[in-house]
Amino acid sequence: MIRVARLTFALMLAGIPAFTAASAQSIAAAVTDPTRPVADRDRDAARKPAEMLAFAGVKPGMVVIDVLPGGAYFTRLFSTAVGPTGKVIGYVPDEMYAGRPKSLDAVQALAAEPAHSNVQALHDPALAPGPANVADVVWTSQNYHDLHNIAGLDMIAFNKALYRALRPGGVYIVLDHAAAAGSGAADTNTLHRIDPAVVRKEVEAAGFKFDGESKLLANPADPHTAKVFDPAIRGHTDQFILRFRKPGRG
Repeated sequence: MIRVARLTFALMLAGIPAFTAASAQSIAAAVTDPTRPVADRDRDAARKPAEMLAFAGVKPGMVVIDVLPGGAYFTRLFSTAVGPTGKVIGYVPDEMYAGRPKSLDAVQALAAEPAHSNVQALHDPALAPGPANVADVVWTSQNYHDLHNIAGLDMIAFNKALYRALRPGGVYIVLDHAAAAGSGAADTNTLHRIDPAVVRKEVEAAGFKFDGESKLLANPADPHTAKVFDPAIRGHTDQFILRFRKPGRG
């Protein structure tokens, strides 16, 4: 309980706009949850989960879409933070799911846990017109570059689909490994990196407004020339975190 209180206080001091004590407490409880897998907790130092959820403005009762959730590290945190009145959707486009049928296994296993029954695993075509105005947060971490590797996918159209899914005032968070400035999308399939300028251009072209950036995971010592899985840089890559907002009020 003391650990939760301390983390709650630290988050409140961070000065996140419209961030309440209840929001900070729910995030702190999610991060300090003793039932989290040890492997997840071991990654916290490099991932800064409390600060990341605070930057996204995650609150109890929200609906969060976790795009390409991988091992469900953030999905689990979102589930606890939004609570029983909220919902978390772990989503993988069919174009990727077809070649990686186990890509939602971690989300499905999480959803089977009674404490995380607010989690749903979902896959459908990348540009399928799903329900509009249903989500408060769309999140993708270390995977936006992978979307560029789906043959023929129009990234602006994909971002427009996410725009449609968000409620007015909702946010879209993109966290990824930075490529060298000016490299565009040239390194998405080789180094698994992407130039943040490309991300911003594509997302804003879909109608989103740029709403902020966090440098918390930045590493200026990263030369941007190594594959992100290279042991020399893995876990210490230069990462950018961009926040975009759908205009309007929720």
